[in-house]
Amino acid sequence: MKKITVLGSTGSVGAQALDVIAENSGKFAVRGISCGKNVELFAKQIERFKPEIAVTADEEDSAELSRKYPGTEFFFGDEGLVQAAEADCGIVLNALVGIRGLLPTYKAILAGNDVALANKESLVAGGGAVMDAVKKHKVRLLPVDSEHSAIFQCLLGNSREAVRRLVLTASGGPFRGYRLADLENVTVEQALSHPNWRMGSKITVDSATMMNKGLEIIEAKWLFDMPEGKIDVVVHPQSIVHSMVEYSDGAVMAQLGSPDMRIPISYALGYPERVGNGSAGLNFFGLGGLTFEKPDEAAFVCMKLARQAISDEGSSYPVVLNAANEALVQLFLEKRIKFLDIQHNVERALAEHVPEYGPDIYRILELDGDVRREVFGKVIRK
Repeated sequence: MKKITVLGSTGSVGAQALDVIAENSGKFAVRGISCGKNVELFAKQIERFKPEIAVTADEEDSAELSRKYPGTEFFFGDEGLVQAAEADCGIVLNALVGIRGLLPTYKAILAGNDVALANKESLVAGGGAVMDAVKKHKVRLLPVDSEHSAIFQCLLGNSREAVRRLVLTASGGPFRGYRLADLENVTVEQALSHPNWRMGSKITVDSATMMNKGLEIIEAKWLFDMPEGKIDVVVHPQSIVHSMVEYSDGAVMAQLGSPDMRIPISYALGYPERVGNGSAGLNFFGLGGLTFEKPDEAAFVCMKLARQAISDEGSSYPVVLNAANEALVQLFLEKRIKFLDIQHNVERALAEHVPEYGPDIYRILELDGDVRREVFGKVIRK
């Protein structure tokens, strides 16, 4: 029986992870779970899965739930997330959104726990430090993002030296085909209408700006020890081919599946075995066709900014990229800035930053806070 801790269990990925665990109740059990504000759903998860550890964002929620569920040990806040991540288990699935997921990822690794990673920011901001810890403590860091899970699977049994390039696929988001001028007045509601995937609001906006693909380039660089120049992106509107690996002999390995996050979640949790996940599978006869397009980096400049950030090896530019983007997406969701203000201000933050090299986890978190405060205090609107 593999015990699993799910950080961010009330979010989209976390809730689907619990579905996979329930589907495999003979193989998996819940060690710990955590929530943000959705305490009502969290209480239902506690009743159903009876975790040993539960973490809430607020101390008051923790105290109230502890009275209702005395068989579970409760913690709260960022310190509580670290305590849950450090607790001995088979694997920690980190489905937290944003930079708050970095320290739990790092602490889980230091504690010797394997990590199933759905938190992009852990590698975007902390890639060097996190991967050094993975090597030192000899744990597994398994990707949960569908794109990186696909590449992980396509690399199995093949030599990394034979890889010509990694190819990340992108749906193109709700604004595929838009030119720069078309994006001037798009609304929050339009940005949150993803054509294929069910995700949280921050990740959905990142898909709309295509920043998510830029972040995934940085993730792939760290996960697969691959230079940025060997990582390409193609727009694939159907979201059936989740990513590909091209080898030196011209052969291309692709992983296909329905746009269902339970598939990569179950692969990460069950690895090296494949386990059931409730997915209906792929109906080839209903596909109609698979198409591929070149991304428009003139309209969606965030991918280019991500490549620039990672090109200065070991620098703090990716920290700035991530922190500025998170702050700006928040402002956009609050309808305080326009859609294009996101990429304009990320570009400005990178241009104004004086890089540091080799920052440790705690310096990364300090830099993140500094950048956010600067962005909130000085947003330039076009």
